[in-house]
Amino acid sequence: MEKNFSKSLRAWVVQLILNRLFPHPVISLKYENAYTLLIAVLLSARCTDRRVNEVTPQLFSLASTPQEMAKLPQSAIQETIRSCGLSPTKSKAIKHLSLILVDEHGGKVPAELEALKTLPGVGDKTASVVVAQAFNRPAFPVDTHIHRCAKRWKLSSGRHTKQTEKDLKALFPQTSWKKLHLQIIHYGRAYCPARNHRVIACPICNALETFQI
Repeated sequence: MEKNFSKSLRAWVVQLILNRLFPHPVISLKYENAYTLLIAVLLSARCTDRRVNEVTPQLFSLASTPQEMAKLPQSAIQETIRSCGLSPTKSKAIKHLSLILVDEHGGKVPAELEALKTLPGVGDKTASVVVAQAFNRPAFPVDTHIHRCAKRWKLSSGRHTKQTEKDLKALFPQTSWKKLHLQIIHYGRAYCPARNHRVIACPICNALETFQI
């Protein structure tokens, strides 16, 4: 009981500070609709959002709908997204998922998490981002920033993002997931980096340590 209370108290402190520092967080990726968001998130794997935002305008000028992308040669997609890294794998996934959307979903991106995860190159995180941001449905995507911060703040001891996601969903109300996901990402980048992390410069870590929560 004491352990659960302590974790709930840490979660309360975390949310309090995040709401103060990032009251209105927005997703860093630029997109126009569910499809362009899906492609942008897929491209962001092992790539910075900044780089993705530099690449997608050129890609979407060639094809911005599943119908258009399905007709585009994979080689053209690969060449356009080369600077994002993993271009052979990503271009193949983009081409194939576009074909599937046209053939099986009427050219529409499905709003259901499980349906999204059946698409090539779309895992838990990508599907959850699309569900939350494009369709405003409850989802808590967990990336490396969130996984790292949750462990440092002792909100989760999960060795993998799936467990971290489960732990965070149990701690925070469903209505806060969409906002909280973005808040932690922004916070992790600004205050709680993987390397050269300084507790004194990290408001949340500093507060948790100071008050020994």
